[in-house]
Amino acid sequence: MWISDFAIRRPMITVVAMLALVAFGVAALFNLQTDEFPDIQQPIIAVTVVYPGASPDIVEREIVEPIEEAVLAIAGVDRTKTKANAVDGLAQFTVFFEFSKPVADASQDVRDAISAIRADLPQEMEEPIIMRFDPAQQSLLSLSVASPTMTPEELTRVADPIVVRALRSVPGVAEVTVVGGSYPEMTVQLKPAAMQSAGVGVDAIVAAVGQQNLAAPVGRLNGSLEERSIRLKGRVSDAEGFRQMVVSSRNGTLIRLGDVADVFEGNEEQRTAANFSGRPAVGIEVKKAKGYSTTAVVDNLKLALGELEGTLPGDAKVEIVRDQGFRVERAVANVQSALIEGAVLTVLVVFLFLNSWRSTVITGLALPVSVLASFIAVWAFGFTLNTMSLLGLSLAIGILIDDAIVVRENIVRHLEMGKDHLTASREGTAEIGLAVAATTFSIVAVFFPIAFMSGQSGQWFKPFALTIACAVLVSLFVSFSLDPMLSAYWADPHQEEHEKGFITRTLDKFNRWFDRMTDRYASVVGWALDHRWAMVLLAVISFASALVLQGTYGGFGFVPVADRSEFEVIVESPPSANLAYTMERAEEVAKIARAHPEVAYTYITAGNALPMRTPGVDQAQVYVKLTPKAERSISQAALATQLRQEFQQVGGVGISVYSSGFAGAMKEIQFELQGPDAAVLTQLAERAVAAAAQVPGAVDVGLSVRGSREEETVDLDRGLTGALGLSVAQVAQSLRPSFAGIDAGDWVDPTGETRDVRIRLAPDARRQTTDLAQLPITVRTASGATSTVPLGQIATVRSEIAPGQIDHLDRSKVITLGANTDGRALGDVSAEIRAKLDALGFPPGYGIIEGGQGRDQAEVFRSVFTALGIAVLMMYLILVVQFGSFLDPIAILISLPLSLIGVVLALLLTGDTINIMSLIGVILLMGIVAKNAILLIDFAKWSRERGTPMREALIEAGRIRLRPILMTTFALIAGMIPVALGVGEGADFRAPLGRAVIGGTITSTILTLLVIPTFYEIIDGVRERVKGMFSR
Repeated sequence: MWISDFAIRRPMITVVAMLALVAFGVAALFNLQTDEFPDIQQPIIAVTVVYPGASPDIVEREIVEPIEEAVLAIAGVDRTKTKANAVDGLAQFTVFFEFSKPVADASQDVRDAISAIRADLPQEMEEPIIMRFDPAQQSLLSLSVASPTMTPEELTRVADPIVVRALRSVPGVAEVTVVGGSYPEMTVQLKPAAMQSAGVGVDAIVAAVGQQNLAAPVGRLNGSLEERSIRLKGRVSDAEGFRQMVVSSRNGTLIRLGDVADVFEGNEEQRTAANFSGRPAVGIEVKKAKGYSTTAVVDNLKLALGELEGTLPGDAKVEIVRDQGFRVERAVANVQSALIEGAVLTVLVVFLFLNSWRSTVITGLALPVSVLASFIAVWAFGFTLNTMSLLGLSLAIGILIDDAIVVRENIVRHLEMGKDHLTASREGTAEIGLAVAATTFSIVAVFFPIAFMSGQSGQWFKPFALTIACAVLVSLFVSFSLDPMLSAYWADPHQEEHEKGFITRTLDKFNRWFDRMTDRYASVVGWALDHRWAMVLLAVISFASALVLQGTYGGFGFVPVADRSEFEVIVESPPSANLAYTMERAEEVAKIARAHPEVAYTYITAGNALPMRTPGVDQAQVYVKLTPKAERSISQAALATQLRQEFQQVGGVGISVYSSGFAGAMKEIQFELQGPDAAVLTQLAERAVAAAAQVPGAVDVGLSVRGSREEETVDLDRGLTGALGLSVAQVAQSLRPSFAGIDAGDWVDPTGETRDVRIRLAPDARRQTTDLAQLPITVRTASGATSTVPLGQIATVRSEIAPGQIDHLDRSKVITLGANTDGRALGDVSAEIRAKLDALGFPPGYGIIEGGQGRDQAEVFRSVFTALGIAVLMMYLILVVQFGSFLDPIAILISLPLSLIGVVLALLLTGDTINIMSLIGVILLMGIVAKNAILLIDFAKWSRERGTPMREALIEAGRIRLRPILMTTFALIAGMIPVALGVGEGADFRAPLGRAVIGGTITSTILTLLVIPTFYEIIDGVRERVKGMFSR
């Protein structure tokens, strides 16, 4: 073989090439950015439109429907996922695009579509906020600013600007938001009774404050040699100045702002709140910009916080609540540990069989060179150092050393035949070279199509697949160059029996025993060839048993449950609840959780945005941090199940527990109920919830809508308002500032910060329906004079029931039924819920669409199986070229299904499901199983070409190839053991992969050694009979 011949002739070039691979690999490793998972570039655009004071049905009609119509006309929009929802005063759109659409283009297309219809939208709405949305993006760092003595206002001043300003200056920080802050404002609280007696309306007050509180340059004085600017000093500096503002006059008497309103330096009405382990706090959420390393940004943030320590006023203390950087470091360290442990175990297996430390070193050198060189590919492809790319390397440990094992074992066999080291290295490598190349290219063929899948699954699997493929190709190069070169020049010294140590003598006994077992295996192969149809029946039964066991007892899921020592609880209050009510109930939930010794602390945030939810004061998130996994006697999932039962004692709210550790605070199971009529759809949704709640394993069953809420409607007397010269717009201009509040300019507080001047009714004047009816509305008489009339005299004010939230999917009303799972596989629970929903009998025009992890699972599984089919075809074509036959590769491909029984049994024994991680294991097995069959068939074909009869050739192939097959099998299993054990926080996320590989490898190796020779003989017999028929 020319590569090995060149390496043996030019050993210095070989060594330099290996050192270069290692050096460049180390350099690439230190330049890689670190993250927990691959960066999924999903083109999703979020649009938020604030429409103050509008009810959900008005927001739907005036905002959602026209924007939805415009956005869905954009090329590349995924209509099956694009959603819109309307709540009180707010519309939100989540626009999904096909993965081929660049995010920048998608954002610009949405912006252009909305701009084109802006003239048709209400003038009162605020300008749309358009930004890229990443449902997987969580806060990089969550901080709590708390103090036992400081007021919320003082804590807010510590958080913003002191802490926030320091964090925003850190490179890689995209967004820093404050939760629960209490910001100063100049508060103007209107007094309706005083306004009524003074004859002053809201609109007059708003106009007066806006016009009398400003400072502006108004020109300049131009002299002969100089010029000076003129500035009008009209900005009011304190509350007393605002009180003295003249807002109107009546009968020659000036009416000042202080006569009709209370003016004071107050605080904005809080719409968010935070609580850290039972203490009120101000929260800070930090998000990372795209393209930055998670660990590097977190490290820099911690340095910035360290510089602030000791400089904060009072006894304020900043504590880290959630640290994604630490989680990433821990996850990467766990995978690195599994990789190193697997490598050590693999090398020990090699030493066990070869009984030579030199042979072990020669073989084991393939590992560090291949692993480090693969980092060059990771860096070149632009990937990050994440758990998927490292997992690919940890899985490849057993495969990377396979080629070196087979090559070295064959060289040793040639040495035992009496050849010198140079000849044995050349001929041994040449003899096995094509078979080793075929096995390597078969593995690459398995992962190459996986790496180029489209959509979400493609971006998820690409780092994993390409890392393995590149590492395996490097290992092939090392096996054909470094191994034969070292074997030729670094021979084992001859040792007499009395010179051998205890370990060497023991391993000699083991190898002599193994040689005897090899001879017995040869007789077993002979028996199998004599009972060919029994072997065929064994293969069929194993495959059928795998399908039956999986269908009867197994389960299907999307991602494994991972114990990360944390979970989240979402508390949903009734739609009419305020912030205080929501925080009170959320603290009850947190208090129950903190009563368990396994809980380290809790952190509550309310009113802030949650993943795929419209923000509101009626929902809160409780983050529950547990003690480390090693210090607990109960798992995260078991504790969450226990707490879910205990939380039922908290009344008046809906509580959902999210403990899967992957999807965050989003329901695992989602079914979208669509239809044209809101009332009918609501009735169907209520029936669907009742049906889904009866399914075993379905928990936290609920709807996306927030139920109905009581609202006040104002029905104007058109005739009376027309006679008074009032329009609907004029009435709205009085109502909106009074109840929604309005910013009427700004004001500089004593600290120099610019704050808002907020005009609204006093809290006790906007509590009851009667308060609304008594609001004075300005009326202009025929003479031009102004007076006021109570709203109740020109309109009917009544209470009505209205929806709290309206959702749309593809321009149709939709209600999402969501549920989590507990104790059963996702696929089983989802299928049973779907069956119950189908049994409800939806009327024409109404339907069900599956969403959530069920839809993601179907999409990923479909993509993976399609790629797997292409991989098998590529593998077949490679083998056709290798063996020069279209029939021989069929015997090898028959070995592929033989691993399934082991996969199913391993998953059943460990309680795992067929999920995205165990599916990766199945993919990996396709290449591994084929490797064993290739080694057998290649030697049998080689012997047959030298005149050996088929039966003897197959028996001899089994005897010669048994050692390398078992060596590579045990090496692979040893490399998988650390992954399969799932030790460490989050490691159980990867454990099903290792378990599937170990189970499938054991059964496939046993069955391959028995079944493949039989099938090859059957195929050869068919070929000979066909030849005989055509030769007559």
